[in-house]
Amino acid sequence: MPQAQQQLTPADVNEIARRALRSVSQRMKQQIFSQNGLQNQNQITVKANNVGLITGYWVNVVLTITNGSAVQINRTDFGPANALSNIQMNDMQNVQRINVPGWYMHFLNSAKMGRAFGSAMVRTTGFDSPIAYDAQAINQISAPATIAPAGTGTVNMWYYVPCAYSRDDLRGCIYGNVVNATMQLTLALPGSNGVSVAVQNGLDSTLAMYIGNVAGAVALATITAATVTVFQEYFDNLPTLAMYGLPSPGPGALLLPVTDLATVYELKQTVQSGPVVNQDFPYQFSNFRDFLSVFAVYVNTAATGARQNGQDVNRWKLLSANLTPVFDIPPGLIFLESRNRCGVDFPPGCYYFDFRERPIATTQYGNTQLVLNPATVGAGAYQLIGTEDFALLSTLSTAGSLAAS
Repeated sequence: MPQAQQQLTPADVNEIARRALRSVSQRMKQQIFSQNGLQNQNQITVKANNVGLITGYWVNVVLTITNGSAVQINRTDFGPANALSNIQMNDMQNVQRINVPGWYMHFLNSAKMGRAFGSAMVRTTGFDSPIAYDAQAINQISAPATIAPAGTGTVNMWYYVPCAYSRDDLRGCIYGNVVNATMQLTLALPGSNGVSVAVQNGLDSTLAMYIGNVAGAVALATITAATVTVFQEYFDNLPTLAMYGLPSPGPGALLLPVTDLATVYELKQTVQSGPVVNQDFPYQFSNFRDFLSVFAVYVNTAATGARQNGQDVNRWKLLSANLTPVFDIPPGLIFLESRNRCGVDFPPGCYYFDFRERPIATTQYGNTQLVLNPATVGAGAYQLIGTEDFALLSTLSTAGSLAAS
């Protein structure tokens, strides 16, 4: 065996496999699921095509909303991001990699793109061109601003559900060309998991698509038709070891990024309640993971869903295991940093913390906490926490959390 081959590390082989996939394999995008008339079925299960190296899914949700109520309903600030109440993905080893609501998936898509996901510049204000570059917007993410009593409206929403971290960084990808296991994507529509089609005026609309514009019941605002379509992205025509002169157990043995395959790209969401005004309220990062980002949504009064642009928060802190602050900053600076990274301001009460340059490695640093110190705490105040991390399959079974105190 040549000396150069003997010195290859697993990281070297993984990088060779990545480059081979990009240069030799074909990126595929194919429809694997479409179903109409889902209004009486809140949960949809989609089975993956067992083929190639799976990197993610595109999900299109089209909902017809009929407002049978006596009051007009108005689109909320989360709007069509709540077109799915929950997205779950279990891999072929039955490891739950994703369990998040639709709003979180949309915000993460936006953060990773560095712009509002699915958006386009408005031709009349954003382009110096007579060509109608924004004319296709109706076919992308859209939802009517209002739906009148006895009226209907169509919500069109897209999500990208990732298995791998990105097109080039394949950590989290899944080898699908197996016959003895199944992988499934589970999608839930509004009306489940606490997400509503519409809520009454004055109530918490964080997890709703619409809210009444005046007092009055909106229970008759319902989904009367739905279509869900799923496209699978994967690499096909995978490279072989022999093509690159690497030791092979036999003809046709594939060159796969084994380190990427052993890594789980994990998206999870949790709800925390019970903050106290002017006191630290910690979120404890789970063990044995490298955290890339956090989205936090602070609702300072559950009854009304009050969310503000930082006026209800004193400070945010990131505390290491010895309670030394990595940062201790006001909300305005967080908004400025997320605007600079993503090019947008997220809705009121939404905070984006980006750790991609130096992930929070809880294996290395131990107990680490993201701490909210609220200035205003109303009845039933809570925060939604969505996390993005890497974990190794071999350690997930022992990755419990330690107490925050």
